[in-house]
Amino acid sequence: MVIDGSWRALGPGLEPLSGPGGAPLTRTVKLILLPLVVRPALHPELAADFLAPGPAAQLDALIRESGARLVATAQWFTLLKRTRRALGVVAGNPQDLYFQRCFELAAEHGAPAAGADGGAGALARAVVEDVAEADGGRTVDALKRHLADDAQHARIERELTLVWESRRTAATSGTAGVVARATEVLEACGEPDGPRNPPEYGGMVEAGDGESLGRAMWAGTGEVWGRAELPVHLGLTERQLPPRPRVGRSASTATLPAPLDRTLFERLFVVLQSSARREELPTVPELVRREVGRSCAPLGLYDESLRVAVVLGGRLAVGLDPLGTGESAPGRTSAHRAVNSRWRREASVLRARRMTVSPRPDPDGGVLDALAQDLRTPWAAYMRRLWVRLHGRDVRDAPLADSAAAWAVLDGVARSVMMDHRARVRSALRALSTPTAPPSSVAEAAESRSA
Repeated sequence: MVIDGSWRALGPGLEPLSGPGGAPLTRTVKLILLPLVVRPALHPELAADFLAPGPAAQLDALIRESGARLVATAQWFTLLKRTRRALGVVAGNPQDLYFQRCFELAAEHGAPAAGADGGAGALARAVVEDVAEADGGRTVDALKRHLADDAQHARIERELTLVWESRRTAATSGTAGVVARATEVLEACGEPDGPRNPPEYGGMVEAGDGESLGRAMWAGTGEVWGRAELPVHLGLTERQLPPRPRVGRSASTATLPAPLDRTLFERLFVVLQSSARREELPTVPELVRREVGRSCAPLGLYDESLRVAVVLGGRLAVGLDPLGTGESAPGRTSAHRAVNSRWRREASVLRARRMTVSPRPDPDGGVLDALAQDLRTPWAAYMRRLWVRLHGRDVRDAPLADSAAAWAVLDGVARSVMMDHRARVRSALRALSTPTAPPSSVAEAAESRSA
């Protein structure tokens, strides 16, 4: 609310960075305001959910002081988009590609008309070309063109069929032992003094515990996690068993299916869209070739340390209990206690906990009640986000060397899911407090990327 009010008080000139209702775009907040203006790492008092009058005034002052630079940023963004069209560049989302570069240009040169002795056009062209060249052809458009040929599309489909049918689907025994070892690793990881490196982690990798879980998933093995109502795949697929991957021709961030239900195009679409350094990725043909085998591998991953991270994440996920209802599996570890205690301190969770035990209907028309219900099944969002992060590491050949590295990923995903839920609660409260503004789903849809 403070950001919204301060933004609107800056006046005209910010339209390229604003939504239809005049509020800053989500990407404006995420890519410009928070990291470059507010800088919560330097001002931790501004990173809380609710601000006291003093920090609120400080936040307002930071945004107002940057008003001229933000207007110049908007002007640079307009110029870069115009230059992009003139050069015929179509790959990528302009907001993702140029927002932060425009803020840098505004900081160094001011408004475009005053930039580099009147050479704003040349500067804009250089930035657009630099961003395009950095991709090295590793773009969603390049992926689409690569898979557009019907003959090639059919050939890859045949390869997928052959690889899928040649896999060994028999579930290996001992999934209970796999989960028990994962519990020991999580007990060591969540200790207050920092994660130890228990020998069980290396043992899990050497024993192929991640592969065992993947084959159990293919075979439709029953109860694994200590809670009979939970499927072994924990929501990584909407099917009872993971289906054979297909090639696909398009993808949209707004309608992506569960990870193991995605086509090759959708898997690589996410990687290409989220990569800050695409030059480090293999070329598009090589990406596709590797993804054929990876998509048919246990858990959709090649590297065993990353598969073990799925096992550890699953064991952590089924014990997530932000509402403190006590419905989670027994035998919680230090890792569970660390994550759950952090989550329960969230103001939005405290509100949700009250709502789940209150006999009265949600006074906000069900919006916040739906968000409260999400906290009853936190494992679903957790496993989905964890798999995407591990898949990105697999594509880049970045295994997890030890339990400390694995815990950094597991804990980071937990924080990310928590922050995402916090943001959705904020968005819902903002929509409820300003009925004339467009619904958040409409605003987000306007910014969604599709191919």
